[in-house]
Amino acid sequence: MTVKVVTDSACDLPQELADELGITIVPLTVRFGEEEFLDRRDLTAAEFWARCDASPTLPETAAPSPGAFEAAFRLSGGLSATLQAAQVAADAVSDVIRVRTVDSQQASAALGVIALNAARWAATGGKVDEIADGAEDEARRTRLYATFDTLEYLRKGGRIGRAQAFLGSMLSMKPVIELVDGVVEPESRQRTRGRSIQHLAAKVREAMPVEHLLLLHADAPDHEELLGMISELVPRDDIIVTKIGAVIGTHAGPRAMGVAFQVPPS
Repeated sequence: MTVKVVTDSACDLPQELADELGITIVPLTVRFGEEEFLDRRDLTAAEFWARCDASPTLPETAAPSPGAFEAAFRLSGGLSATLQAAQVAADAVSDVIRVRTVDSQQASAALGVIALNAARWAATGGKVDEIADGAEDEARRTRLYATFDTLEYLRKGGRIGRAQAFLGSMLSMKPVIELVDGVVEPESRQRTRGRSIQHLAAKVREAMPVEHLLLLHADAPDHEELLGMISELVPRDDIIVTKIGAVIGTHAGPRAMGVAFQVPPS
């Protein structure tokens, strides 16, 4: 039986990569006031950032319904509410198809790379359990570091975690966070944007050798600066550059930028 990979639109995968590997992406809902959009279907990343610039209110997100996942599971053969919806849907289709849900405890490209590798494994004839077990192992080895222009989006979205400690003392500082077990953790304070970018490159350098390196950014005009730094560590052709979409962008804010990668098995 063919194994198919289903993830949600918080994965921030380039669509061409998802299409190439047959990954089904279930959209989350993005709201601007009374207007509601399905991520990627009704609203591209570029349209999302244009709306952010023009909108007087911050956007909000909502997880896919179990029905959306159930439809994806039947067609195909991250995080809190999304995982619950996927599990409810998996139970609903258990009489016709076997589904293993995996909690990546990651977001954005860190979730995306786990889905990519699972799909690559499936394409070589991997079985459901070995792929799911492998994805769970990769989740434990996946790292995500990011810097923000402001923590206001994370705070208002209720996703700030222990990075709450940064609030009130930021001034001109640029925070760097790490996602640990699905929780936003404060990693460091950097004095300038330039320093924060250098620090992200340093996190990659410290972790070398790394696997599956990705650069993610929220329409950041200076992302090429970071790309140049990490290209000295990993060949440019081996680095995936992807834009942060509407779901993660709602919580990260404009100009957010980060790196995601996996460390080798210990």
